[in-house]
Amino acid sequence: MALPAEEWRAFAARRWAALQPALRERLAAAPLRDAVRLGCGLLGRGEALTAVSRRPEAEEEEEEEAAAALRRLCRRARAGKEPAAARCYREEGNRRFGRRQYVAAARLYSQAASHERPGSPEVSLCFANRSAALFHLGRFEACLEDIARAQGHGYPDRLLPKVLVRKAECLLCLGRLQDAAEALNAAENKVAVDQTMTSATHQALLKKISQLKIKVHEKESCPEPAPEAHGAIQRESEIWEENDSISGASSSLSLNFDIERGRHLVASQDILPGQNLLKEKAFVSVLCPGESLLLPDSSETVWDTRVTNADLYCHRCLKQLLASVPCSGCSYAKYCSQNCADLAWEQYHRTECSLGALLLTLGVFCHVALRTVLLAGFAEVSRLVEQSHDDDKDLHSPEARCKHINEVPNTRGGIPGKAEPLIPGCNDNGQYQSSYQAVFNLLPHTEKHSPEHKFLCVLSIVAICKKLQEAGLEAAVLNRESSEEWSKPKECENGSDELSPELKIMAEAMLRHVLQLQCNAQAITVMQELGSGDGAVVNKKPVRLATAFFPVLSLLNHSCSPNISISFSGTAATVRASQAIPRGQEIFHCYGPHRCRMRVAERQQLLRQYFFECRCQACLEEIESDVKSVVSMRNSFCCPSCRASMQGEDILCCSNGACALSVSRESLSQRLWDLQQRIKKALKLLSDNKGDQAIKMLLKCQVDAENFLSPEHLLMGEMEDHLAQVYATLGKWQEAARHLQSSIRIVEMHHGPSSVEMGHELFKLAQILFNGFAVSEALSTIQRAEEILSVHCGPQSTQIQELEEMKTCLLELPRSVLQRT
Repeated sequence: MALPAEEWRAFAARRWAALQPALRERLAAAPLRDAVRLGCGLLGRGEALTAVSRRPEAEEEEEEEAAAALRRLCRRARAGKEPAAARCYREEGNRRFGRRQYVAAARLYSQAASHERPGSPEVSLCFANRSAALFHLGRFEACLEDIARAQGHGYPDRLLPKVLVRKAECLLCLGRLQDAAEALNAAENKVAVDQTMTSATHQALLKKISQLKIKVHEKESCPEPAPEAHGAIQRESEIWEENDSISGASSSLSLNFDIERGRHLVASQDILPGQNLLKEKAFVSVLCPGESLLLPDSSETVWDTRVTNADLYCHRCLKQLLASVPCSGCSYAKYCSQNCADLAWEQYHRTECSLGALLLTLGVFCHVALRTVLLAGFAEVSRLVEQSHDDDKDLHSPEARCKHINEVPNTRGGIPGKAEPLIPGCNDNGQYQSSYQAVFNLLPHTEKHSPEHKFLCVLSIVAICKKLQEAGLEAAVLNRESSEEWSKPKECENGSDELSPELKIMAEAMLRHVLQLQCNAQAITVMQELGSGDGAVVNKKPVRLATAFFPVLSLLNHSCSPNISISFSGTAATVRASQAIPRGQEIFHCYGPHRCRMRVAERQQLLRQYFFECRCQACLEEIESDVKSVVSMRNSFCCPSCRASMQGEDILCCSNGACALSVSRESLSQRLWDLQQRIKKALKLLSDNKGDQAIKMLLKCQVDAENFLSPEHLLMGEMEDHLAQVYATLGKWQEAARHLQSSIRIVEMHHGPSSVEMGHELFKLAQILFNGFAVSEALSTIQRAEEILSVHCGPQSTQIQELEEMKTCLLELPRSVLQRT
């Protein structure tokens, strides 16, 4: 949820409509500093509204209405510690554990631990239970860490022997025999002195300990030979020479500026497909939590046990989680390690922790804005805000007007200004770095946002800053380390609840960042497994994981037919050339609307949020020609009678003159929607392990689709893909491969033979052929998939490594087997 919750947006809209016209005009035209001042007046009894005649009672009523609206919404977010929730999650975890669903159980125990108070016996139970799930999953190191956490949080002494035995089993599996023996001795001693244990439990534990001691002795007497070292597959290191002027960029790029394109990157030499162009770590990133964290208003407490991104990834480094380390203060933030938790606390979470519910309510953009200023620090924020005020003053002088005469609006990341002597965002040495200065100089398009949206952003940012002041967190925000300053929020001289001057500076910067994000936010995406992920074929889809500022990446302008691919590892982005780029050609990124996925009119509509009209080559070709776009032709309807293509707008007519059937577009669109719903039901059957029923339903959907959809329609390919998935689940590899090959033909038509979409489909086909023992076909498919994915994702990507492992396994088969297959 990038923007605030719907109810807060509705509240802001009502407040905007109720403002007097004069005040609306002032807000619409106000620079950021004045907008913050006016916003403070609208959410409190400050001095901003003295020019407007208002009753004090009305101000109090409006202030209380705003506070009440936020309190109500924050109650739905539930980011605090709630023992009732912990009990619910732990009990559900126990049920999943009993069904041997260990991954689900581990995640539920993690959710339970996040809601328990640190140091409580209950949180120690959560860690101990999770250690059991991790043990069954073979995650022995993680299991040992959880056992240590359980003991550190006061795990009940009467339950300790069982946990110590589990610890010994982990150590035994890891080959740490001395440690395993010590753990067994400790367990034996605990059992010996325990007077509360039943006789049956006592005997069972002693027997288990005895058996494990024998195993330890056997391994000590006859140590297993060390496994042969299969070193990682050696690859040629990627050619990389860093740019002297642009941090993280290749020396094959140069930073240019002109009036039409603003700041942009250009190839300074010929670039090969797959060549690495940019490696940049996000200046700031915030995990996208998922809609389910905002629970509906209800008198009944219902805990949502669904898993979201907030449960699956570290909130700092975005590493995938199974056994998370919870924040000690809130139930929302979770980390991959104590080190990540400590770093997050030091850098920003000590301020954000008590604001969790408010930040979830006001959306990811507001959260990114707050975290950005916290990471930058008050000194740097204040310097750049004051500098921007000086620049605004300069614009009123004749000399400054001459200096800026050539300034014009740019696309996504560019800032107007002359390339000489210094491009905005560069430091005094002319270097463009991935720094707060570069973030601050991204264009906010203040004058182009609608007044209503700007007003919503103002109210949201002021609400956050007022909460910081009320909670006594101003010292943390301003990087003041004195404990006295932490505990005593600074009061304004007039004694009102007006924001302090320092917080107004931070609020102004935050407002700037929220407005920047509409055009400069970069989604961090991951390929996320669909379903349990424990099948022979892993099906993945791209998922938006986080929202971030990448100052250097923001230099790239948009094209609906880009020449680069972006991949992510944690919070780091890597940009590679997806095709040959000759010297002098601009480097283009696609902001979302791609020529292979939608028609030019749809693309232009979506790109309006960036405040420019796309004039890329792909758009110009479609606009200036009368020929239908590739997307329109392939994703079209066919005649239900003779299956010829249908033409027209509202009323579609068969292109076959001998048929001349006509039908409304609305009726065929409704038929398409009905078909999509039936496909969803078929996939639900698959998730419920009813594969045979899913196949029957999908085959029926396929027959129906052939009567009104073109053979190249993307949905036809998706159905083939779903059928391949079901057959693979049932172990019918030949049928799975046949359907997936049909899907791949359609994907190739839409996206091209060298697209990343083709790479992902070929990766799935390689898995199916591998499992089906079709050796020669598997090897050729692996080669094709590697050629494509190495260009888009790099030779070190997870998928390339998995393909190499499959190839190695196949090539190690006996020659007689290879000859037969």
